Amino acid sequence: MKAKAITRFASQFGVDIALNPDLLVEKGGRYFLVNATLKPLLSHEFYFAGVYLGKAKGGKFFPSFNLLNILAKQEASRIVVDAKAAWLFICGRDILRKSIIRVYGSGRKKMNVLVLNEFSECLGFGRIVGNLSDAAAPNEIAVRNVLDVGDFLRRER
Repeated sequence: MKAKAITRFASQFGVDIALNPDLLVEKGGRYFLVNATLKPLLSHEFYFAGVYLGKAKGGKFFPSFNLLNILAKQEASRIVVDAKAAWLFICGRDILRKSIIRVYGSGRKKMNVLVLNEFSECLGFGRIVGNLSDAAAPNEIAVRNVLDVGDFLRRER
């Protein structure tokens, strides 16, 4: 079952994602979602096709930002942060409680959560490590950065 790694990852955000297994292509641990027109044209030697969803390596799944954007459009667990926190998150920083504008989902500790800016653009995801309620200490770290859109640029050093 090719979609198992992807559906297991999506379930960490409270999303039950349904992918057509006939349109899901796996090559070397990398997963692609293709359409019905493209699928018959694929050879065994393709490098990239359709929408890249992520890769499985060593029993772990590493999502693409395409997949994170798909999850963000669903009813996934997510937080919306202010502009300053959005910039800091892209730079690899964690999210403080005072920077969270809205919380969608249960917001339980040790749960993964998507991080969105005020324009509903997915910036990445993190793990909840603190209290997300308004009663929490405002300068306490609430969400640890796991993956953000600035990661690619930081790896280019």
